[in-house]
Amino acid sequence: MVTVSDIKTQKLLSELDDSELSVVAKKISVEPYPKGAVIFREGEPTRGICLVNKGKVEISKTTADGWKQTLAVFTEHQFFGEMSVIEDRKHHSTNATALDATELYRITTEDFRQFEQSEPMMMYKIMRTIARMASRNVHTMNEKLMKALISY
Repeated sequence: MVTVSDIKTQKLLSELDDSELSVVAKKISVEPYPKGAVIFREGEPTRGICLVNKGKVEISKTTADGWKQTLAVFTEHQFFGEMSVIEDRKHHSTNATALDATELYRITTEDFRQFEQSEPMMMYKIMRTIARMASRNVHTMNEKLMKALISY
């Protein structure tokens, strides 16, 4: 069973108070993965948002010619899979692999949807955190693109 203190440091939940964290904690499942284990593959059904409690996860895409392209690496307290839930995607568009022995917390898509109905203020805080992270990622990608264009 996950406790409030277990999830207090998770970035996705950083704006929640203890009573809200208690609501979320009741719905979180814990999933251990050994180093090298596949968490999900491109095309598999989506199951929810993953929060990295311990370890490291690589998100990658397989190119048309069969090469693996790393898109992101997530470490402790970071999260992934949120866009699939928000966009209501039924299947993953990437691969996720444990780079180290990893422990994930998962909030299922169904529980996330239920929270939208039953806990609107809590979900507002979570969605604001997701929006901030997405904005930060866009700015980082823009900077990398500009550096690549300038050096070309």
